[in-house]
Amino acid sequence: MTDDAVISLLVVDDHPVVRDGLRGMFESAPGFRVLGEAASGVEALERAAALDPDVILMDLRMPGGSGVDAIRELTRRGARARVLVLTTYDTDSDTLPAIEAGATGYLLKDALRDDLFTAVRAAARGRTVLSPAVASRLVSAVRAPKAPGGEPLSAREREVLALVARGTSNKEIARELFISEATVKTHLTHLYAKLGVSDRAAAVATAYERGILG
Repeated sequence: MTDDAVISLLVVDDHPVVRDGLRGMFESAPGFRVLGEAASGVEALERAAALDPDVILMDLRMPGGSGVDAIRELTRRGARARVLVLTTYDTDSDTLPAIEAGATGYLLKDALRDDLFTAVRAAARGRTVLSPAVASRLVSAVRAPKAPGGEPLSAREREVLALVARGTSNKEIARELFISEATVKTHLTHLYAKLGVSDRAAAVATAYERGILG
């Protein structure tokens, strides 16, 4: 992409006011063109396939399909679009899954207008863009202790495990993390394998023993 090329965008957010604000901001600036909007991860996949934008501005927590699931599916499909997460959430359970799923960048919604423009231009060229807070979290996660004798638990797996330790049911975990019960079960299967256990109680006990929890 050349420096003077117009960057096309798809805006994905479940709040109409946010979508309108982003559309107005980018359409008032030279070098950008908003092709369309989507209100969920599922709709984002449909719109991305139809519009083929250069960059997708993606919120994370949305009813009707999360941003992380959409990013993962876009990556699986080999979509050309670069995904720049734009959200209010900066916890490990949000940032790491999004980056692991294939997001090119991750910004918070308190980013300055010019910083957002710069980030979109960088993302369109395939450069990684992270807000300072997110970059700090990623560094901390990389340095986090790993489960002895096996693969490290992912950020989402650690979060599921912490909720299991509090006695939270799969249905409640799904509601808390904005994911499906089937996804919760998948995370449990993976973390059981990594910990070398076969049930919830053993997973919690092993996690405490290895210092993963508490």
